[in-house]
Amino acid sequence: MTGTIRDRARALGLALLLATVAACGGTAAGSGTAKAPAAPDRVEPLAAATPVLPATVASADGRQVTVSAADRIIPLSGSLAELVFSLGLGDRVVARDVSTTFEQAAALPVITQAHDVSAEGVLSLHPTVVLADRSTGPAEAIDQIRAAGVPLIVLDDAKQLSDIDSRIAKVAAALGVPDAGRQLTERTAARTKEVQAAVRPTGAKPKVAFLYLRGSASVFLLGGADSGAGSLIDAVGGVDAGTASGLTGDFTPLTSEALVKAAPDALLVMSKGLDSVGGIDGMLKLPGVAQTPAGLDRRVVSVPDGILLSYGPRTPEVLRSISDQLYGTAK
Repeated sequence: MTGTIRDRARALGLALLLATVAACGGTAAGSGTAKAPAAPDRVEPLAAATPVLPATVASADGRQVTVSAADRIIPLSGSLAELVFSLGLGDRVVARDVSTTFEQAAALPVITQAHDVSAEGVLSLHPTVVLADRSTGPAEAIDQIRAAGVPLIVLDDAKQLSDIDSRIAKVAAALGVPDAGRQLTERTAARTKEVQAAVRPTGAKPKVAFLYLRGSASVFLLGGADSGAGSLIDAVGGVDAGTASGLTGDFTPLTSEALVKAAPDALLVMSKGLDSVGGIDGMLKLPGVAQTPAGLDRRVVSVPDGILLSYGPRTPEVLRSISDQLYGTAK
């Protein structure tokens, strides 16, 4: 999950329960009820590398941080954990946050409640380096970890495909494996190009609206230009309906008026969010959904929560899934 969603939900005064699931499914265009087979929720690591340390890197909050050892790593987001494991350093990770759901990390202790970091939980595991996003919090927990002398590096939240390279490079540099970082960057870029080359849109570019749904907390949001989903939609030949309708922020409350103005041909959702409202039938009961072209055609694209907006090594899989469900043609 991205900080954009969490920050928006907190601003609305709502307690989000963002536990992710590995269930992967969605409907092909116009199919209504068919679901894709669940794919294994795994990362593909490079061969194990030996960190060359110390390394000093710039943290996104303006600090210079020196990492002297990487034998006990704690990534405080699912996307950062995916990067560390993909770099071949998974055996050095000693804890995970709630959004880290892939199979190789399943046995690790969880050191967050919802998405709030427990400083005591982190420190009890004696990490030698901690990785966080700008949206990681609360701030008091971050300060407490740093006060204990643990190197903690903050990375900017990734919101588009162009952020992937720099994010991989920053994590790889911090952990002393820059060569592995370059290898992972090249692999991810090649796979992204392969998926995009296989996309075969039919007719006009479909307008796709990103909906963030949490039925248990009554959170229903429509994504705008800063939601983080627009880059994915554009990469598979679609148009972000929220942005096209004039939404300049990250999210706006879902209303009939907003959806009618967006007029999406398809709806992009997270799998857990779709489940939380009772599937497609339940989603059609939300304000305005049934009146959109997407609602009338039951055209829904569903991607697992843990990887949709991760913008990392598994993003090519995300693009392939979105394309498959929109067009049924990506191979």
